[in-house]
Amino acid sequence: MFEPYLNKHLEIRAMPRFGNDRRLVGLIHVVRDITERKLAEEELKHTLDSLRKAVGTTLQVMESVVETRDLYTSGHQNRTADIARAIAVEMGLPNEKIDAIRMAGSIHDIGKLFIPSEILSKPSKLSEIEFSLIKEHARKGYEILKNVESPWPLAEIVYQHHERMNGSGYPRNLKGDDILIEARIMAVADVVESMSSYRPYRPALGIDTALKEIEKNKGTLYDKNVADACLRLFREKSFQLKKKVTSICVRIIFTPLNSYKPFLSLSV
Repeated sequence: MFEPYLNKHLEIRAMPRFGNDRRLVGLIHVVRDITERKLAEEELKHTLDSLRKAVGTTLQVMESVVETRDLYTSGHQNRTADIARAIAVEMGLPNEKIDAIRMAGSIHDIGKLFIPSEILSKPSKLSEIEFSLIKEHARKGYEILKNVESPWPLAEIVYQHHERMNGSGYPRNLKGDDILIEARIMAVADVVESMSSYRPYRPALGIDTALKEIEKNKGTLYDKNVADACLRLFREKSFQLKKKVTSICVRIIFTPLNSYKPFLSLSV
């Protein structure tokens, strides 16, 4: 009698049956064939796994392109991704969001591919025009990623990672709950890594200075819960940034005015 149900996915429910005196007299069993639903779920899981692998491969290629052009940006992205992921884990976010944060972090500055390398590596303060060009990298990153099919909102996270809780960020002046939690985490991680690391226009300020910035502006510029999780990581749980690999990047730059006389740009 059970042969028709072999190799099937069944859902079995048992409901108690009571007599007039409210004593249990038996159980009613309801058996439902859910094979089609289970097969559909397995197919969806397989599709999502394949999509994750494809997206991961795509992002690795993008990261390699960034590294080829600018070793500094690549190192910054990886360290920011590590911090952001650790914050997400500390906050108890679901695995799907943690995966999204890690992946978005690894390419969050990909829009800098459109920024002239002379501006990115300028050893002095940027002019207003130069800074306005830098600020375009979030929008450019969104344009690159918006058509990448993904189970995560990678393009939007990249678009929002310079927004601030009080609306003072860029490029869209989003505020509060209009900013994805993933982007709020990325914002804090980005600031911590940036301030604690070397920049072409200044020496590294150190992790203590970076954490003071987060503490001072939590609830104003930065999400309070995200900031608190970050501070716990570094101050109570001894989280440490990965050691940076010091390298010398050599660029041959051709100027539009005189392409026959390129000059070398060296950065450590």
